[in-house]
Amino acid sequence: MRILFDKNVPYQLRKYLDGHQARIAAEEGWGRFVNGNLLKQAEGNGFEVKVSADQSLEYQQNLRGRKLALIVLSTNQIRDMENQVERLVAALEVGKEGSYQFVKFDLTPKTR
Repeated sequence: MRILFDKNVPYQLRKYLDGHQARIAAEEGWGRFVNGNLLKQAEGNGFEVKVSADQSLEYQQNLRGRKLALIVLSTNQIRDMENQVERLVAALEVGKEGSYQFVKFDLTPKTR
């Protein structure tokens, strides 16, 4: 599966996605594209899934008729995500064209 990580998603997550080709928007030369333009580029270049931590994306863009699955993460803190990466993997497994999924990660309590 071809997966595009938005600029707000930690690239370190790629190592947990065996069997998938995960790329970062900046690697594709799309670092300046946002929202609708980035979605169009991803779709036009054969990406099947876009992963973002932009939780307002579903309200900013019309997602109806999209060719790719959209997965939105509840955080972009790698320390919280690495211990729960199976949540992202599960979302990838059921994602299909035009779908939207919100992946909630439990956050590490802050210490004083």
